Amino acid sequence: MADLDPAVQNELRTLPEGLAEIVGRHLAAADAALVEGNTALAREHIAAAKRRAGRVAAVREACGIAAYLDGDYAEAIAELRAVRRMSGSQEYVPMMADCERGLGRPRRALELLKEVDLRNVDEATRVEVALVAAGARADLGQVEAALVVLQAPDLARLPQGGPRARLQYAYAELLSQAGRDDEAVDWLARAAESDIDGVTDAAERLEELTGLVFTEEWEEEQGN
Repeated sequence: MADLDPAVQNELRTLPEGLAEIVGRHLAAADAALVEGNTALAREHIAAAKRRAGRVAAVREACGIAAYLDGDYAEAIAELRAVRRMSGSQEYVPMMADCERGLGRPRRALELLKEVDLRNVDEATRVEVALVAAGARADLGQVEAALVVLQAPDLARLPQGGPRARLQYAYAELLSQAGRDDEAVDWLARAAESDIDGVTDAAERLEELTGLVFTEEWEEEQGN
């Protein structure tokens, strides 16, 4: 159980000691399976944990996330709704909205996102809200509106790292959909530069599109 997040450990301490240990081992095994990309095995371990501790929010959260990663959006949204009821947190509303997109319901996704009070959530949640909202707009064929969503001033001030890279990558994708290919390449390069954590394939995509290997001097090489 020591391998689990401290917040999860605290929740498991509400269970009898022996049960807490069993559930903790299942959750730790599920985490390891997800790292290896084995969502099926992860879901087996999480299901075993849920049978024993289905009223623990951390267990239901694990169920929802694993289902989402496995593309089982109906199961994911049901579990994440339960987490929201149990914890009152808005953290997983963007993931729930993305599940609505996955189920072919982009308008429901946008309605759900309206429930998030952006003044009272952290930066990571604001980024997820923007990405899902833009995706839902694009699903509806509203590509220009989707671009506007990602132009929010507070998001433009993000430091280098995964969140900024993902926003820039999504912006590049939307520009490509809008037929603005030169701008798309420019924003893909920005995403590659921002992606110091390696969360996107921006550098690889840039090389595919331009035949040039991304370096920190990429813009100078392009004469910008």
